[in-house]
Amino acid sequence: MKNIKLMSMAAILAMTAGCGSQQKLEYPAAPMDESVTDNYEGLVVADPYRPLENDTAPATLEWVKAENALTESYLQGIPYREKLRKRLTDLNNYKKTGLLFKEKDGKYYYFENDGLKNQSVLYRKDKLDGEGQVFLDPNTLSEDGTVALQGMMMSNDGKYTAYIISRSGSDWNEIFVMDTESGDLLDDHIEWAKFTGAQWQGNGFYYSSYPKPEKGKEFSNANENHQIYYHTIGTPQSEDKLVYEDKENPLHFHSAYVPESEDYLFVTASGEGNGNSLMFKNLKNGGDWKVIEPSQDYDINLIDVDGNKAIVMTDFNAPNKRVMQIDLNNPRKENWKEIIPQGEAVIKGVYPAGGRLLVQMEKDASDKLFEYDPDGLLIREVTLPSYGSIGISADKDSDEVFYSFVSFTSPSSQYALDLKTGESTLIHQTELAGFNPDDYVTEKVFYPSSDGTKVPMFLTYKKGLEKNGQNPVYLYGYGGFNISLTPGFSPNRLLWLENGGIYAQTNLRGGSEYGEEWHQAGTKLNKKNVFNDFISAAEYLISNEYTSPDYLTIEGGSNGGLLVGATVNMRPDLFKVAIPRVGVMDMMRYHLFTIGWNWASDYGRSDDSAEMAEYLYSYSPLHNIKNDGTVYPAILVTTADHDDRVVPAHSFKYAAQLQASDTGDAPKLIRIDSKAGHGGGKPISKVIDEYTDIYSFIFNNIGVTPQE
Repeated sequence: MKNIKLMSMAAILAMTAGCGSQQKLEYPAAPMDESVTDNYEGLVVADPYRPLENDTAPATLEWVKAENALTESYLQGIPYREKLRKRLTDLNNYKKTGLLFKEKDGKYYYFENDGLKNQSVLYRKDKLDGEGQVFLDPNTLSEDGTVALQGMMMSNDGKYTAYIISRSGSDWNEIFVMDTESGDLLDDHIEWAKFTGAQWQGNGFYYSSYPKPEKGKEFSNANENHQIYYHTIGTPQSEDKLVYEDKENPLHFHSAYVPESEDYLFVTASGEGNGNSLMFKNLKNGGDWKVIEPSQDYDINLIDVDGNKAIVMTDFNAPNKRVMQIDLNNPRKENWKEIIPQGEAVIKGVYPAGGRLLVQMEKDASDKLFEYDPDGLLIREVTLPSYGSIGISADKDSDEVFYSFVSFTSPSSQYALDLKTGESTLIHQTELAGFNPDDYVTEKVFYPSSDGTKVPMFLTYKKGLEKNGQNPVYLYGYGGFNISLTPGFSPNRLLWLENGGIYAQTNLRGGSEYGEEWHQAGTKLNKKNVFNDFISAAEYLISNEYTSPDYLTIEGGSNGGLLVGATVNMRPDLFKVAIPRVGVMDMMRYHLFTIGWNWASDYGRSDDSAEMAEYLYSYSPLHNIKNDGTVYPAILVTTADHDDRVVPAHSFKYAAQLQASDTGDAPKLIRIDSKAGHGGGKPISKVIDEYTDIYSFIFNNIGVTPQE
């Protein structure tokens, strides 16, 4: 292993002075071992930066320190960096009020942030027009705002409230319990929970967790044997009862669900296929588990249970999903009854409310809302303001329905829906001082991918934009895991728009925008369709003179980080700047860390077959960086030390290989955040810091000075 060569701060500052001139930087030498190789059925793959997979090793920590020093010194040399920080702070400093929801105690709850609090505060009030009182403030749980509230679940009698937290952005969760009325914290404390809620039944709740991990490997070792426990209030975790595990399939996720009647315990298993299995047992009458669906070949999502009838949303024989009724006394698939058939739009969610079914659908990457009767007869479509995304708050025993609406240029507005008339009444409108949404426009376009497939894309920009090929464009995509990109609002994006930039959001194959067929068209041996869709989006923007390669930035996170890394390797000539965030960069070994194995249903694995190994190797961002003088765009890689979903080793190894390769003089830097994870629950202060650095890097490298 080579010794890392650390540079003094003075040397770094001297190197990065005048950073906009594209003078080639001198990068810290990374820990490496050139003898490391892997053999995939004859395909020999070198992995010289394998030592960086040990994120707690002294050599890795020293390299991280040197890389952060280099990146910070580069960014310090950008004269308008602090101006951007101030503007982003101002843009984020407005009251953000979450959607109302009514809880088991009959009170109304909502999250709110009065401006720049690191975490939103949970409030409650007795009546709609009442004054909200603080119920739980996550900002008091840590000094730096890095403890995030992930969820709260109230017991069916309203007596207790369980709440779930994560620390420093980790997927690891802790569960606490409080007395709902008084707010007093009980002694109950659950550790090492992950991917879980708290499903109340009797004097306790069910939750999912993993065995306590090896010390020092909490954020890197593979997670195995996801178990379901029952916790009784007032007892220590050590006395919790193991309710379900599957030792024969240690890589499955297991989740519990208990309906309000507390008659049944349902368990889903996932992580192997594209969907989930489903089983249940009767908690009142006892008996063995009954299996509704043994495979994970399709989604089957529980919506409601009433007596012995269960309502589910599923893509079984319906790639755009449909709503079915299951008789729990006779749950075989051939006995299921269809309530709402699949249609042209994709069903995203079903919400029982006051004897009706509210159905959220997606058409051409924008949300729609419909009202049905219990037998599946369409009553009406609820009119929404424009292209956008909605959130719904409803209860099957109440006529009170609330929904929120956001678009690219409209922050959250909230409505009360009258189920009898279908009329919506505005009850809250978020306002930002100094921002007028009427100054901007969003258009939806469809462009052809390389194989002729039509792909939708949203473009948001200032009215009066001139198509002269010189507009800065921020192109964002994801394309995976059946996740859809619908319109959403971000105050950080306003900085880009007000500086004449275009925000382009494209709906690549691999997502759920057009159902399971669209998803499958971007998975495994079809994964390159996703990259081709993204490249075609860039080509469309250039050919239609929205922009040119000198002004085009691409960005994506997680699976989107993979997208950016792979696309840059394929077409480095198309882009000026690339921002791969918390990306999956090593496609040969991703399944060996934390929950990486769970992504195999989308990616396939290098040990599946020689064909799959060859295919993964052919696009893996780490393994396809050119080293022949091909000019790459400026690249800023981002990751975080507590990311236990996509471990930082992906970004470490990618950045090290990038910096060691001959790809031109544009900067290739990595920003490694501390006390942060994959992105969820990140404090506003850290969000502002990150976007300050991203925008500084982009503007500096496209040669555009942001407005005063």
